[in-house]
Amino acid sequence: MNIGLNTQYDVGSTYTVRLNEKEVLEVSEDKSRVTGIESVKEEKLEASKEAEKKASINTDDLSPDEQKLVKDLAARDSEVKAHESAHQAAGGGMTGAASYTYQQGPDGKMYAIGGEVSISTPAASTPEEAITNARQVMASAMAAGSPSPQDFAVASSARVMEMKAMQQLAKETAEESLGKETYASLAQDEEQKSKPFSISA
Repeated sequence: MNIGLNTQYDVGSTYTVRLNEKEVLEVSEDKSRVTGIESVKEEKLEASKEAEKKASINTDDLSPDEQKLVKDLAARDSEVKAHESAHQAAGGGMTGAASYTYQQGPDGKMYAIGGEVSISTPAASTPEEAITNARQVMASAMAAGSPSPQDFAVASSARVMEMKAMQQLAKETAEESLGKETYASLAQDEEQKSKPFSISA
């Protein structure tokens, strides 16, 4: 990096470093930036006070329509959070954290109006594990009192996963059984071949 005379480098929000005529670094407070930062702090403080004022709106000060909307939003918030909690509880270690979509009510408070919980299944090394995982996903998807269309879609996908694992298990069982029967048949043939023949006259 080349540093020339009077070259300035910003090293913080209110300080400037520069090389003076004697090529010595000099640090100085930038007054214009200090006042700019103070005004930003004041703006944030005002915005914070305004948000607190909105949040502290008394529901008695609201119109009847606004009061009904607040009541509906509060009910929806409870319903959404209970719905996602049911998914999480039934999903065990397969579910992630719930994420919510919020709407601000006329009273200034934020209400959850939608939500989702991610479900991820670990890789199964056997068909039995895949069946167990699929059933856990189905239980989690259908755990809520009133499943959403997305919940039904997830449960349907898990059912397909379960059916494929059951087919794989049946195939493995049949192959194992067939292998045992083939082995028994071959052993019997070998036994017949090794018997001495007796001829009577």
